[in-house]
Amino acid sequence: MPDAVLIPVARHQPKFRDPRLDVLRGIALVMIFINHVPGNFWEDWTSRNFGFSDAAEGFVLMAGISAGLAYSAGFWVRWPWQGVARIWRRAWTLYLVHLLITFGALGIAAALAVFADMPAMLWKHGMGLLFRDPLGFLIGVPTLGFQIGYANILPLYFVLLMAAPLVLWAAVRRPLWTLAASTLLWIAASYFRLTLPNYPTGGWQFSPPAWQLLFVLGIVTGIAAKQGRRLVPARRWLMAVAVGFLLLSLAWMNIPTIGKTGNHLLWMANQQGVPGFMTSFNKPYLNLPRLLHLLALFYVLASWGAVRQACASRLAAPFALLGRQALPVFALGSITIYLIQGIKTETGENFALDTMMLGTGLALQLAFAAARQYWPADRDGAGKAAAAPLPRTALAA
Repeated sequence: MPDAVLIPVARHQPKFRDPRLDVLRGIALVMIFINHVPGNFWEDWTSRNFGFSDAAEGFVLMAGISAGLAYSAGFWVRWPWQGVARIWRRAWTLYLVHLLITFGALGIAAALAVFADMPAMLWKHGMGLLFRDPLGFLIGVPTLGFQIGYANILPLYFVLLMAAPLVLWAAVRRPLWTLAASTLLWIAASYFRLTLPNYPTGGWQFSPPAWQLLFVLGIVTGIAAKQGRRLVPARRWLMAVAVGFLLLSLAWMNIPTIGKTGNHLLWMANQQGVPGFMTSFNKPYLNLPRLLHLLALFYVLASWGAVRQACASRLAAPFALLGRQALPVFALGSITIYLIQGIKTETGENFALDTMMLGTGLALQLAFAAARQYWPADRDGAGKAAAAPLPRTALAA
């Protein structure tokens, strides 16, 4: 398609910043932080207890939406080298942040062992590989072939961003074909359990060939929003189907009789030849029930007007602040969880102490986000970048 046709489309930028993407991303960060501290009271109230998917799936989908909004304009031209450079610079930043989290976690584990006589963290989440196979550890960490526990999302995001230029180039021209190819890759990855290899052994916690479907769906959604339209139109019958599926998953997860019956029906379907990725809830390969739940949830969030109003309220402002500073907040939260987990190896589940530690961690993240957002940033333009508008349709699923 000629550049003269493509470029004007990318110039039309809505001036209204849709608050939903920031707020929902902030909520996802809070839930990821809480869920990454197992054995606390508050994890029973995060989204994973009320449906088949959890905050991780939402985080990847919103990352794709953000990529479509932020980078698609650079791919309307015939030779999008500047767009490629922007994306790969961001991917490099993600890689460095992942290394920071990894070595920060190791430093915390070592400090707990030396100064607090709490050595248990040195042997949790795969950190013991440093002592069993130091050379394998030193090869695996910088090549992303070895990832300690609870530090798996950024490597996935890094791989997805490295592939994003090709996806964006195709999606701005043939979005439905791009989605079809992505869906076929997801089916193959889920069916044959394809993932990237770990070093020295095993495979990635999150399969990039499977999880790319969420990222591509987000990119196509973001491109549509950039043009001021929805990827999927708002229809009452679609809303009814989405709400019905969400209610079913809620009952499935919280009413034992319904859950047992549903699981048995899925088992019977699998015995009759239905592929396992359609009848189980495997997270590493993004099995179908998890995918459908997330899509239903985001359709409701995108189509229900009350969600936009709620996200624009003052009560939602802290979440919006966290969402606008997602990467630094995620990095600080990820490092903090290893400290909290290390303390909990000695204290166990303690409601008061857990609440204090989680509350302090979230307060630190909010303060860090505020400093990043409001600290004088004219020297590097960060303040202007943070205020860039998002289209009103930014969450159109």
